[in-house]
Amino acid sequence: MATVEDGIQIRVHSRTGSNMIHPVSVESPEPAPAASANAVVYREVKHFKKQFPWLIPLFIVANTLMFVITMYVNNCPKNSLSCVAGFLGRFSFQPFKENPLLGPSSSALEKMGALQVNKVVHGHEGWRLITCMWLHGGVFHLLANMLSLLVIGIRLEQEFGCVRVGLLYLISGFGGSLLSALFIQSNISVGASGALFGLLGGMLSELITNWSIYANKVAALVTLVIIIAINLAVGILPHVDNFAHIGGFLSGFLLGFVFLIRPQFGWVNQRYAPAGYPSMGTPKFKMYQCVLWLLSLVLLIVGFTVGLVLLLQGVDLNDNCSWCHYLSCVPTSKWSCNTSPISCQAEQAGNQYTLMCSNNGKNQTYSLTNPTATEIQGLCTQLCR
Repeated sequence: MATVEDGIQIRVHSRTGSNMIHPVSVESPEPAPAASANAVVYREVKHFKKQFPWLIPLFIVANTLMFVITMYVNNCPKNSLSCVAGFLGRFSFQPFKENPLLGPSSSALEKMGALQVNKVVHGHEGWRLITCMWLHGGVFHLLANMLSLLVIGIRLEQEFGCVRVGLLYLISGFGGSLLSALFIQSNISVGASGALFGLLGGMLSELITNWSIYANKVAALVTLVIIIAINLAVGILPHVDNFAHIGGFLSGFLLGFVFLIRPQFGWVNQRYAPAGYPSMGTPKFKMYQCVLWLLSLVLLIVGFTVGLVLLLQGVDLNDNCSWCHYLSCVPTSKWSCNTSPISCQAEQAGNQYTLMCSNNGKNQTYSLTNPTATEIQGLCTQLCR
């Protein structure tokens, strides 16, 4: 219970199974006729009312719709020699050797707006920093991200509303794309993972800046840190863009101090006190909350500005950091972290096309009739994997 002196109290109920204290609004009871002038009056407030989550479900629908459109554009039967789930027609998937995630070709993703650094820097297509976060490499990729978004995002939107959570999601996704573009410049990148890690980062900073209103704060902190560490550790596997994860997480962590700050209960007491009741002079936020808010805002502005300048100048941060590539992939005896772009040399003799992969030296001959560039690229991808 949070109290103020001189007889006015605000009763705060804590929900079972939650680590946070949530004030609940109910009608104040009428005072009994026999009550004395010094009787305590209880008033419960609506300042922390839960909001109906609609934006996160809309994001899930938008991501799913974009995947369906991408598969339509991909049109596997027309552009590939073989497809997975051919009964789906033009919505069928690329061969497993080309895309094990059950999804489109890299050329289709590039057409739809995948992050391709060369096109951002030299083609002036900066919009790819945003569009890439609405695309996914396959069904498995989409399901994993959307389930995570449903679990994490719904809770945040209920607590903080659609505007703050929407901005947190979008800006974090942009931050993830920006850091990814500064380190991974030879391949395309897609996915909402940067935005998702931004939500995780926001949850962590929200716990820190609103530390006093949590009940089991240490347990909540340890649990959240473990979840974040496990997810970042998965990023050291090959073909996973961990720089997008790290960039999204750092952006979301700083944004959480800006967007997810909560007022002190003492200030809430003052706001809902009866008219004419003397003010206690309690500030809305604590000093450390204000310091974290200002520091985070400055770091965000400086970080995004410097990052964009470096990107538009074509800077590859791997040239200035010899070990940073290990943050995204750690080579082992089980896998390689080679990220050089796939390319093949082709020789034609009538309808016979011989492709040789420049990456691994493998070669194979195919019988093709007027193949498209997309078909050749798909065969090259399968040969080089």
